[in-house]
Amino acid sequence: MPSTYRKESGRVPRGYFAWEATGLRWLADARGAAVVEVLDVGEHHLDLPFLVSAAPSREHAEELGRGLATVHRAGADGYGAAPAGWRGDGWLGPLSEPLPMVLGAWATWGEFYAEARIRPLVRMGRDRGELDAADAVVLDALAAAVASGRHDPGEPAARLHGDLWSGNLMWTAEGAVLIDPAAHGGHREADLAMLHLFGAPHLDRVVAAYDEEAPLADGWRERLRLHQLHPLLVHAVLFGGSYGAQALRVARAYT
Repeated sequence: MPSTYRKESGRVPRGYFAWEATGLRWLADARGAAVVEVLDVGEHHLDLPFLVSAAPSREHAEELGRGLATVHRAGADGYGAAPAGWRGDGWLGPLSEPLPMVLGAWATWGEFYAEARIRPLVRMGRDRGELDAADAVVLDALAAAVASGRHDPGEPAARLHGDLWSGNLMWTAEGAVLIDPAAHGGHREADLAMLHLFGAPHLDRVVAAYDEEAPLADGWRERLRLHQLHPLLVHAVLFGGSYGAQALRVARAYT
């Protein structure tokens, strides 16, 4: 069995693997949930330990929930902030087609979500023909609503994994390990919303342990769909299909 797993591609944008490595190290610095170690990084590759998968357990799910709360609590310099040591924008999405991810510094979550997450993806969706002018009107109305502060959580920016669907959780005999981040400063409910969007093993235990470690704000379950709008738009841009229609339903619900 190999000891090292190499991610490699000669087609990713320049700096892509350095971006991922920086995010992994930033998450690991929080000393919370386990994060895969960066062994080596180059322009066209990233070397990581080879992880052996194992069946998820309730105990490891609870450890993940507590550890994720610790990572979030480590914080960030602001909403949209890059991991420490990174300059410029980042990327999000599959290795075969990573999408640009806007980073910067926003004073409020609403301004960040509107300007750095919703509107850039609406533009990409229009350019690719996955969203039309009427769709853009609906999504722009939501962007205006969130930018106004209507849904602002009143919490400081958290240190996010940023792409926390179940495929980016590697379950091993020692517990769950975070892989493949799009790390940045954002709202902590966003990582939980990603887990709920596509499902995860023992998710009820993950959330319960998280809530015990760092109690969630009232109404967090009602806000999950709002946080899910961003990954739905990412999927609409990349894959089309029904994701655009799902995103529009979310937009109408929160406008």
